[in-house]
Amino acid sequence: MLSEYFSPTGHGVLAAGDVWPFVVAAALAVVAGAAVQSTVGLGLGLVGAPVLSLLDPTLMPGALMVAVIVLPVLTLVQERRHIDWRAVAWGLPARLPGTVLGVWVVAVLPPRALAGAVGAMVLVAVLLSLRSFRVRITPASLVAAGALSGFAGTATSIGGPPMALLYQYEEPARVRATLAAFFLFGGLLSLTALGVGGQLDTRTLVVGAAGLPLVALGFAVGVVLRDRVRAGPLRLGMLAVVAASAIALLVQAVLG
Repeated sequence: MLSEYFSPTGHGVLAAGDVWPFVVAAALAVVAGAAVQSTVGLGLGLVGAPVLSLLDPTLMPGALMVAVIVLPVLTLVQERRHIDWRAVAWGLPARLPGTVLGVWVVAVLPPRALAGAVGAMVLVAVLLSLRSFRVRITPASLVAAGALSGFAGTATSIGGPPMALLYQYEEPARVRATLAAFFLFGGLLSLTALGVGGQLDTRTLVVGAAGLPLVALGFAVGVVLRDRVRAGPLRLGMLAVVAASAIALLVQAVLG
């Protein structure tokens, strides 16, 4: 029965019998995160990772990475002409060493520690996003962002902020398309590395696959929001929710 794959294993905040509250909470997080990412270029990892880690850290990062892989495909179908291929050419190869390090972190950290790592990573990303400092887009900065993205994306499923910080002042379509190309190729690389490292079990794959329609729904919502909601207020609201989730995740990791 499909519901058994969604049952928390005792590591999260819900008891093993609370299957449907877990499903609903996870589903809402995925749809909301996909809608935000479809609008501003990133957000599914920032919104979804803290919630999924808080509910059941044993599913992270694999389940969210499986679900998210369809989002850049949908984005590129619409906006592939806006891709900055220079960024992809410099940043993507640099993702490989970061990916290897991320696989090692997933292998050695217990779920509780990994959940804490997700919370800390999210808070750092939120603080950097709020400061909005500008980093010049150069081969060196692209390589550094690519390596950091590979590590963070593989270890926590949150690989967007390093590249997004470089492109936050570019045109929205250019940001969405470039990040989507990077997420697609980089995400496939991370999933392959996690699979080779034995970090993707059947339960993780099934839960991730079940999230694919939810990601598609969130993408459709985001397409509608692009022309109706200003990206600035939406981004600030998203960051507030994300920060609260990350703080709760850190508290859980500390207090058990």
